[in-house]
Amino acid sequence: MQRKHFTRRLLTGLIASLFMPVAAQAADNAELLKKIEVLTQQLEQLKTQVQASQQASKEAVAAVDEVKEKVKRNEDKSLDKWLTIGGDYQFRYDYLSGKTKAFMGMDPATGAPVMMPSYKPKNTAMYTNRFGLNLNAKATESISVTARLLMYKTWGNDNDSATNAGYFADRMGVFDGTLGHVPSSNYLNVDRLYATWNNIADENIWFSIGRRPSTGGQPRNLSQNEPRPGTGGVPALLVDYAFDGVTLGWAPDIDALPGAFAKVCYGRGYESGFRSQLTNSLKDTDMVGLQVVPIDTDALRVYMQYNRGMNIFDSPSLYASSWGMNMGPTTNVGDIDWFGAGAIGLIKGVGPGNLNWFADIAMSKTHPNSNRNFMGLGLMTGDLMGMMTGDMGPNDSKTGGAIYLGLRYDLPSRTKLGLEYNRGSKNWITFAPASYDMWTSKVGARGNVYEAYVIQELDQKPISSFLSKAFFRLGFQYYDFQYTGSNNWMGAPVKLSNVTDTTMLPMTPLSKAYNAYATFEVKF
Repeated sequence: MQRKHFTRRLLTGLIASLFMPVAAQAADNAELLKKIEVLTQQLEQLKTQVQASQQASKEAVAAVDEVKEKVKRNEDKSLDKWLTIGGDYQFRYDYLSGKTKAFMGMDPATGAPVMMPSYKPKNTAMYTNRFGLNLNAKATESISVTARLLMYKTWGNDNDSATNAGYFADRMGVFDGTLGHVPSSNYLNVDRLYATWNNIADENIWFSIGRRPSTGGQPRNLSQNEPRPGTGGVPALLVDYAFDGVTLGWAPDIDALPGAFAKVCYGRGYESGFRSQLTNSLKDTDMVGLQVVPIDTDALRVYMQYNRGMNIFDSPSLYASSWGMNMGPTTNVGDIDWFGAGAIGLIKGVGPGNLNWFADIAMSKTHPNSNRNFMGLGLMTGDLMGMMTGDMGPNDSKTGGAIYLGLRYDLPSRTKLGLEYNRGSKNWITFAPASYDMWTSKVGARGNVYEAYVIQELDQKPISSFLSKAFFRLGFQYYDFQYTGSNNWMGAPVKLSNVTDTTMLPMTPLSKAYNAYATFEVKF
């Protein structure tokens, strides 16, 4: 009996021992399943967080791109992207002296001949202020508008009388093409204003129209401490006048001719208004020009130019302060042809500095008609003596010539030393009344002109642009006139050595002239 109970307990224990691992395993599996469920929930949460993070990242990238686009649009429309502003200020001191010849003039009150003795004109201290404001606005990718406003006046005067002393036709008064270039008033006048369309038909072709950049051309930029004029510039020996007109230019890409370009120009020098044989027989005065530049590099620029002035007026519309009367065109006196060629270059490493050089030649040829002005003068024909004798002189074409040479040596100390020489023949006539020379435009002198100058730039860091600078300039000009009528196309020239107190002349003949000058200038 006891054995049966023992056997039963043994079997029961053995069976229980067999099922104990299974129960433990079941408990472990339940715990594992629970952990897996927790991990799965955490994985889902993590997946959700990752997706949210990815979405946030995409949104952030999109937001950044939008901000960048807005910034780019704002930058494209910002002032410095489409509008450039600059300018210059000049203070100038001039010491002027000269010597005239005795001659026979005309009494302005009675019109009767009167002998004028020789004398020595002098102005020991003339001060002037000049201010220029430059604007360039980009309207589209290829079209821009350029403007220059200019004011130029003498201290203590608000007209042109300080420079208008009756010696030269280009200083008899201020007129359309010389406003802002000859001292006159404190008005800020429009000197240049033109629109330019570049890259026409995706080619190096440009079209420009308006008040032209036809003043201060090469090589006079050297003595003015200005950069070399670009494709819009003109040769100063032929033209220095603010024209209203149009230009069509082309710059072909030719490896053998680096920088080459050509342009055709047209300008109006005088608008005659409504015409009627009873009240106005004047024709418009126009000019056409062709310039070819076969090479244009820093080391060398070569140019050839042809201009033709048509229906030249006898006098521009002006107010002559010293004469005290309004003057203007009364008749057309013919046509003038001009031909010119020249070169300007830079040689680096000449001693411690760099050497700038230039050489220009030019020729003028007149084609007069039979018209005379109220003083009996024609286009480089006739004179007042002829008017009094009834002999106006022949209407023959006259040919004149001129040369213009110069050097400027630039030192590392920012010192620039310059020498220039020009000479005009008896019948030489140019069209440069807007020149900044005080006595008269030196490139139109019939005789010899010598000039020396020194420029000292200040060692100042530019702020407004890389072209900003300030400098002093000292110079001296000596005019040695050989014939009367410099810068005047009316009336036959007379050799100054032949002028006596019985020689009838329309203007006081200046035989010698001197000009010492000093400037302080700021470009910004």
